[in-house]
Amino acid sequence: MVKSSFQTGLSKNSANYQALTPLHFLQRAAGVYPEHTAWIHGQDDVNYREFGLRCRRLGSALARRGIGVGDTVAVMAPNVPALLEAHYGVPMVGAVLNALNVRLDASMIAFILKHGEAKVLITDREYSSTISEALAAMDDPPLVIDIDDSIYEGSGDLLGDVDYESFLAEGDPTFRALGPNDEWNAITLNYTSGTTGDPKGVVYHHRGAYLNALGNILAWEMPQHPTYLWTLPMFHCNGWCFPWTVVALSGTQVCLRNVEAGGILKMIRDNRVTHFCGAPIILNMLVDADEKDLADLPGGVKIMTAASPPPPPVLASVEEIGFRVTHAYGLTECYGPGVVCAWHDEWDEKSISERARLKARQGVSYPSLDGLMVADPETMKPCPADGKSMGEVMMRGNIVMKGYLKNKDASEAAFKGGWFHTGDLGVMHPDGYIELKDRSKDIIISGGENISSIEVETVLYEHPSVVAAAVVARPDRKWGETPCAFVELKAGIEAVTEDEIIAFCRDNLAHFKAPKRVVFGQLPKTSTGKIQKYILRKTAQSL
Repeated sequence: MVKSSFQTGLSKNSANYQALTPLHFLQRAAGVYPEHTAWIHGQDDVNYREFGLRCRRLGSALARRGIGVGDTVAVMAPNVPALLEAHYGVPMVGAVLNALNVRLDASMIAFILKHGEAKVLITDREYSSTISEALAAMDDPPLVIDIDDSIYEGSGDLLGDVDYESFLAEGDPTFRALGPNDEWNAITLNYTSGTTGDPKGVVYHHRGAYLNALGNILAWEMPQHPTYLWTLPMFHCNGWCFPWTVVALSGTQVCLRNVEAGGILKMIRDNRVTHFCGAPIILNMLVDADEKDLADLPGGVKIMTAASPPPPPVLASVEEIGFRVTHAYGLTECYGPGVVCAWHDEWDEKSISERARLKARQGVSYPSLDGLMVADPETMKPCPADGKSMGEVMMRGNIVMKGYLKNKDASEAAFKGGWFHTGDLGVMHPDGYIELKDRSKDIIISGGENISSIEVETVLYEHPSVVAAAVVARPDRKWGETPCAFVELKAGIEAVTEDEIIAFCRDNLAHFKAPKRVVFGQLPKTSTGKIQKYILRKTAQSL
């Protein structure tokens, strides 16, 4: 093959090529806006100069303890500054950050620490009972560093030989960050929920973290210097990459240990919050908040919601009280959100219910996602964009994980045919927007007909007494499966009967789609607000 002139004498060098990494965002923010507030936690705050110094101290202290390229540093903490700083201090030495789900039990934490080969564990005092039990189950436990947060008023023990602030004091504030020599190097490790077996370790690289941090800015049309409130767990997909996004904009991050409606609304008022993220459960909290807590809020606060598909009635209600919602979609395997319901100005003229219906669709690809399609998972043939033909949602591009740690078979299965298989079923509308219909394992097949649990749940959310709902398959001798609804009622609501709920669904759905059984009670949820359907499926099978 003859080389063109564009392939001769134009090679990469240190002047024209650097590996992409979100570490550059902090370097720029600390240099350009050193006095701007970087984070707020209770009565404490630091500016970007101090934030940069603290992150470098963390990196230096880790290096002095022998932590380097490819080593894993785990953190068990709520949304506190130490976890935010770990998103910079850990990769500064080439190490990999593993933010742990604080709601996991000791056996699962022990598995993750072993599987991820954590050399250091930074842990908040609140979780000392779980962590001490997990460490006792390990033959070679990691170095333990305690977070002794003054805001935390509960009990708990300090398990390590040094606390976080003392550990930072060991570090050199002039430490020079070790950026990756290859942007494909791992930056973080996130574990899936493991509801049907051991969790899988999802590996992110510097390139993807950098690109999706910027993708958030473009998809959400974020301005310079936003004030971002941490309602989304920072351990979940590394907070959807927002620890890096907000720093890229030299914004302020407001930490929040405990997520409840009153605290969220107080933080919004006190700190003039402009943006926050959360699953639909957060939207429900706001809709059901006391009127006094909703008073005097700044107008136009923006919410990005993802995780479980948000029901249109909930979207409509939260916008009626003054919030502006953007709907995104993604998975742990694609750095959090990679799809967004990009808004069109002409949709503003539609009724609020029609706007909510449009906004409930998952949408189109992020600028940082290269490919998005709905296709037959066996033939890989794209489904018609008719809003009806159901297939599996698939993605590909720079914000898809490197793969699953130490799990070649699972990685190969996930990347079959050159696309990442999400396991979600959906349709493509004529305008190119996708809409989820179900997880492949959640579709209900009744008498040979497919029933979307999401469709039934959307109707249930329209009932004035329902605050949360989930629908799963229940075995049926005649039909094979029928829908079984689990319903959580709003506080203070008088009893609603099973027959009333079923009748409501039959009035708003094809009769075969209406649930045959309704179970009332509080729904089991993950720490990110997702309803744990695997628990409900077991319950439905035993009815």
